[in-house]
Amino acid sequence: MTDGRRLKGERRRRAIVDAALRVVARDGVGAVSHRNIAREAGVPPASIAYYFDGIDDLLVASLVDGCDALVEQITAVREQVVDNAQWPRAIAELLVRMISEQRERTIGEYELYLLAARRPALRPAARRWIELIRGNINNGEGGGDPVISAFIAGIDGLLLQALIADEPPTVEGLEPVLRFLMHPYDYLGIPSPK
Repeated sequence: MTDGRRLKGERRRRAIVDAALRVVARDGVGAVSHRNIAREAGVPPASIAYYFDGIDDLLVASLVDGCDALVEQITAVREQVVDNAQWPRAIAELLVRMISEQRERTIGEYELYLLAARRPALRPAARRWIELIRGNINNGEGGGDPVISAFIAGIDGLLLQALIADEPPTVEGLEPVLRFLMHPYDYLGIPSPK
């Protein structure tokens, strides 16, 4: 295959994955079909079957794409942070962007994430999301497993609450919550255990 054809194929596959996420975000997982995705992507319906083994394969690709996008965002945040005290604000800014600028994408990704509870084919991709976050806390050297699990659950909860809120959260509103999640002993003013 020539480079031009390969590039065209990659662009078409990318358009299909993006279209699937838009359809999930806008209309829910029940609206995902070859025809709906093809219409949204502006490609022939046969293209879906050409690039993906089935709908679950397409949904897995969408979840993996979300993980890859999250890695890029975390990397960008990590490059801005010069000391640990900056992390709560930096994460608050990221969450606000996910809710305001990337709201539809965030809704779609969470819908797919929750769908993994019903569809085993999606579970490895959903767990990848969790492992990705776990591996990026303190450069993979984060606190103990219960601490990291609590932090991840807190982030998920904050995002889900923000998605259903009448008013989107602000950085100023999220920062103290994240400061507590990340540095509970400092926030409470008690010495941390050694």
